[in-house]
Amino acid sequence: MRNYMVMTTSTTPTRTPAAPRALGRATGAQLPDALALGPVRLRVRDLERSRAFYEQVLGLRASAGSTAPNALVLEAGDGLPVVILESHPDALPHARTAGLYHVALLYPERAQLARVVQRLVATRTPIDGASDHGTHEALYLPDPDGNGLELAVDRPVDSWPNLADIEAVAPRPLDIENLLETIAGEDVADLAQPAHGVRVGHLHLHVGDLERAMAFYVDAIGFELVTVIDTAAFMSAGGYHHHLAVNTWRGVGAPAPGDDRLGLAAWRIELPTRDEIDAVAARLDSKGVAYERADDGDHAVPLRVRDPWGIALEIALASTPPTDAAPRSR
Repeated sequence: MRNYMVMTTSTTPTRTPAAPRALGRATGAQLPDALALGPVRLRVRDLERSRAFYEQVLGLRASAGSTAPNALVLEAGDGLPVVILESHPDALPHARTAGLYHVALLYPERAQLARVVQRLVATRTPIDGASDHGTHEALYLPDPDGNGLELAVDRPVDSWPNLADIEAVAPRPLDIENLLETIAGEDVADLAQPAHGVRVGHLHLHVGDLERAMAFYVDAIGFELVTVIDTAAFMSAGGYHHHLAVNTWRGVGAPAPGDDRLGLAAWRIELPTRDEIDAVAARLDSKGVAYERADDGDHAVPLRVRDPWGIALEIALASTPPTDAAPRSR
């Protein structure tokens, strides 16, 4: 393992952040501390090829309840859904548009992430980079269709640097040797076990305009602005380092990706009560943002909205299970 190459990501700027309050908007989160991110929907061309990747490399497992012919629910070892793959055999390739930069799959402990490193080596899967952000350790790679992934584990909260100091959270090389020490002597057969406790930790999106993105995600949806620089902004609820990041690294004015392209079909915020979903709807109404409200039901998504680039966001109760198929518009 000592010949394993470690690279840091080259696309994360390291500039001095502007003060969030200087942007003239509230910095306190209007979303509840108990917010969690639900499963993401990704468009892929070949379900079986993608299934092999997500199972053999990332440790997820196809749900026994996945019955739709054109979608596949992938779960963590504890049975909770993490990724829903949607089959689009004729989808257009990725382009310089708004859309997914990466989705972060958050592992609950360093040993779980170390096992992923072992799987990457065993399957000869290349990575784009590996970084230590102070708040979390991460590896970066594409799935078979080029959908960006971050595989991460959080450091203890009491060790986090000042989140508003971009220099303090600037990426450093990940110490993979130290990470692998957490599973030293472990039976390689354990690599075949599913990864337990994996969740979506955060989304990072390409957008065409930073101010428009913050007006939508901070002012209308209700995230707290944690850190902002001239080309990227990081937002969260409950004091987390970030549930959402947006950047203009594909250029100011980047166009909408369209629903016929590989990438992110939708992502999900889960809130503990319907009152909190109603509060999001009220903010959207006050900003004149259109949204869809689904009928109540066991598999309903209470609220569905698109950001200025058409990126779909579902806001649902934490107990609302996803379906194999994408929600229908009303």
